[in-house]
Amino acid sequence: MAPLLEICVDHVDGARIAEVAGADRVEVCASLVEGGITPSIGMVRAVLRTVRRVGVQVLIRPRGGDFHYSPAEIEVMADDIAAVSALARDVTVGFVIGALTAGGEIDVPTTRELLSRCGDAPVTFHKAFDATRDVERSLDVLMELGVGRVLTSGGRPRAVDGVQALAALVRRAGGRIAVMAGGAVRPHNVRSILARTGVPEIHLRATGPVGPPEPAPATPPVGRSKTDHSFQSPPRESSRGSRHSPASSPHQADATSSAVIAAVLDELRKAGSELDEVGEAGSESDEIREAGSDEP
Repeated sequence: MAPLLEICVDHVDGARIAEVAGADRVEVCASLVEGGITPSIGMVRAVLRTVRRVGVQVLIRPRGGDFHYSPAEIEVMADDIAAVSALARDVTVGFVIGALTAGGEIDVPTTRELLSRCGDAPVTFHKAFDATRDVERSLDVLMELGVGRVLTSGGRPRAVDGVQALAALVRRAGGRIAVMAGGAVRPHNVRSILARTGVPEIHLRATGPVGPPEPAPATPPVGRSKTDHSFQSPPRESSRGSRHSPASSPHQADATSSAVIAAVLDELRKAGSELDEVGEAGSESDEIREAGSDEP
């Protein structure tokens, strides 16, 4: 069975593209330049009117910066959860939350309060998890609280660099919480991440070209100074595209790309087939051992 695929989007077209391309779920947020914050209620409503199949997880984060929140900010998050919960929907809607203490531990009272506001909706603890002092201990806390899923790169900036920690988290979870790998996941590295960790779910933004990032030019393009690096990282406003340029273009660095999603899904299917083959081989070995044990 192929791992599930969640696509992070910050606009309605991104949610539509992700659904058409075959993603299992979308995370809806705003201001990804800040690491993502709560999207407007109008944005969430528009996404729910647009999608027909994918699950929708809504990020609940009142601001960028750290994950230690004041009582007023916690009240804002609770109100945002209530507002989203009141929206009409035809798909499963859940929430993405996260709060830490000033000392870098899971903020248990705040997380418990937000979980209670989410009711029966699916809940993901976001990558604040990677900022905790001890990710294995933090995983235990989330399991004790009843959180259903955690998004993590194993405490490293990129999932591919945190594969050992991710594998340890998957083993520690034992199916009690879903460990979802995210952090610079791309078509060219997703199978390696899966093979080395066994994570059941993958999360990515699915933007830009399909292949590995190309090296920066040795010399700046004509008309640009050596201190102008905009050719390596185009401004957000210019990379999203206009109504006359398809958002799914694989060359738009910040637009949700159906080509990237398709490429990742292909890799996930291959990985799922490989896992199924391993499972079947293991079952056959067990049958042979059981048959041998019946012999005198």
